[in-house]
Amino acid sequence: MEDTIKQTLLATVEGLRHVGRERARLLERMGIRTASDLLFDFPRDYQDLSDERLIAELDEDELQSVRAEVTETAIANSGFGKTRVSILVQDSTGHLRATWFNQPFMRGKFHEGQQLLLTAKPKMRGMMWEMSHPQITFLADEEDPLAGRKLLPVYALTEGLSQFYMRRMVWSAVEELAEVPEEVFPEQLLRRYKIEPLSEAIRGIHQPADLEVLERARRRFIFQELFVLQLAVSTRRSMQRSLPAPPLPATTKIDARIRRLLPFELTESQSRAIGEVSADMALDRPMNRLLQGDVGSGKTLVALYAMLVAVAHGKQAVLMAPTEILARQHADTLAGMLEASRVRFAVLAGGTAKSEREQILADIAAGEINVVLGTHAVIQDAVKFKDLGLVVIDEQHKFGVRQRAALRQGDMSPHYLVMTATPIPRTVTMTLFGDLDISTLTELPGGRQPINTYLVEPDQQTRWWQFVRDRLREGRQAYVVAPLVDESETVSAPSVAEAFEQLTNGELEAFRIALLHGRLSPADKQETMDLFRDGETQVLVSTSVIEVGVDVPNASVMTIAGAERFGLAQLHQLRGRVGRGNHAGFCGVLVGEELSDQGRERLTAFSKSTDGFALAELDFSMRGPGDLFGTQQHGLPPLRIADLQRDRDILEEARREAQLLVSEDPGLKHADHERLRVQMLKRYGEALDISDVG
Repeated sequence: MEDTIKQTLLATVEGLRHVGRERARLLERMGIRTASDLLFDFPRDYQDLSDERLIAELDEDELQSVRAEVTETAIANSGFGKTRVSILVQDSTGHLRATWFNQPFMRGKFHEGQQLLLTAKPKMRGMMWEMSHPQITFLADEEDPLAGRKLLPVYALTEGLSQFYMRRMVWSAVEELAEVPEEVFPEQLLRRYKIEPLSEAIRGIHQPADLEVLERARRRFIFQELFVLQLAVSTRRSMQRSLPAPPLPATTKIDARIRRLLPFELTESQSRAIGEVSADMALDRPMNRLLQGDVGSGKTLVALYAMLVAVAHGKQAVLMAPTEILARQHADTLAGMLEASRVRFAVLAGGTAKSEREQILADIAAGEINVVLGTHAVIQDAVKFKDLGLVVIDEQHKFGVRQRAALRQGDMSPHYLVMTATPIPRTVTMTLFGDLDISTLTELPGGRQPINTYLVEPDQQTRWWQFVRDRLREGRQAYVVAPLVDESETVSAPSVAEAFEQLTNGELEAFRIALLHGRLSPADKQETMDLFRDGETQVLVSTSVIEVGVDVPNASVMTIAGAERFGLAQLHQLRGRVGRGNHAGFCGVLVGEELSDQGRERLTAFSKSTDGFALAELDFSMRGPGDLFGTQQHGLPPLRIADLQRDRDILEEARREAQLLVSEDPGLKHADHERLRVQMLKRYGEALDISDVG
């Protein structure tokens, strides 16, 4: 029976009614290959035809529908290859004109005497109502199963495929297959979660009789998607806790020895985070903790404490950073702090010379090196630790879950501390980081200088560059950041190549300027950063490669071009590169001529707030999670119907229920939960490294 169901759902769409070979080819362009793909291709929107009026009863700028007869069609050219198709329709109370610009193919769709339902926001032009680009329902087509319905699904399309045929194909698939897919929730869970049975939800989302039916169907699929994700996250968390790890307690003696090495007085937040980290590391199961804190909040000090606890117990520690620049900067920080200690550390990155690399690998394997700092290079097969006790991952959102797990060697698991200076909205921590406990640094250490942020309008840019020159003549240094490496014909945004050329021949020609971007070799990047850090270079023109961790105390001015191309969290990171020494920081955001209203709203919010957590939540609400943290980096498939911002309440509920179910049935081994387990593993097994559960 199960095999028959599978075969039915996995059959190609070509065999479904109203599809055929040509439309199957068009559907394949959209990733729709099987009957199941078509059945679960949810509408992206709905056309509300519930407000139907006579032409004489229309109001301006409200979505309304009119049932009318075509009396005239026309097509006109307006120069430069542009066209305008218009039709005149009438009902018993008057006439209305419908117009489409640059869509000449629309002309062939209409003929006199045709009965239409037109939906749009009408405007009064002269003495006649007009609709621009209205949605059209052909009422005379008796084959249209959706004729007469008040809520019409709107599907994503591809060139050559009309909404009319897409609706008809999906309708046929629903009529034929709605009862075929097996329900993944057992009856008691359907009742417990108060969700629609699957077959009813399939009909309700494609063929809603009204908004209430639609909402019940949508809630079912949103809950299911988030619930399966949370099952995967909870299962991963449960599996992690079942692994053995070496207990590494921070005894009074160890604590005193470490604190003598720390160069600063700890803030209350740092002390609290160290307490949470120490409590985790003292257990015989692996710590899995996320340490998040605003720019400059002192995360590195907490990480150093944890690494020295591991070393004090004879274990090795590794810190993985997203760039070689950052890995080497961590090495510089450690060199200063560990000058009086016997701790040995080394940097392992793509730019490490071959002979040096071979010696480092041999020393790691022999346990001669206590702390390894590096990039992705530390998770390659050639790297063998003698006794790894702690893994620290800096800028966690740059790495995936499987990369985090790749450092586990042997039967014992190391402890994991992952860090981010990009504050993460709560809904994202519940999904991408739901398998981690969280510590948050909420205050900055003493001595951090204020950063003043300005929106620099086009007519103020001459004055801004004068301000930059004044700071440089005082002995300070400056960053100039742009989003692209080279000019692009397809993306309208400034490039560092363009900025470098303009500044060296214009506003900053009297100063020593260098160029930094991701295409340079590791050696060239390091040399460029070293020259800037040593003050040999006064101005660094860079892409966002400097956004994390780069620490040059003498740099006090940051200029950002093309700021609308960056997220608020990223802008906040960039701004955090200045004001790190004894001098106040200044950040100028160059405002472009064509900045959108939303873009201006975002940049204004950025200029008025230095609270990274508030900015992250704002960015999340305005741009969604995809712009904050690409799920591709985490290896997680994108959400199909759920929206982490809109569906926050459902996410909270799905998380609670998933955690409860996993605590009741670890591994989902109960027969009633078999289908949920299969769906969880199919979707997230590889991405979350839980493929062997159950």
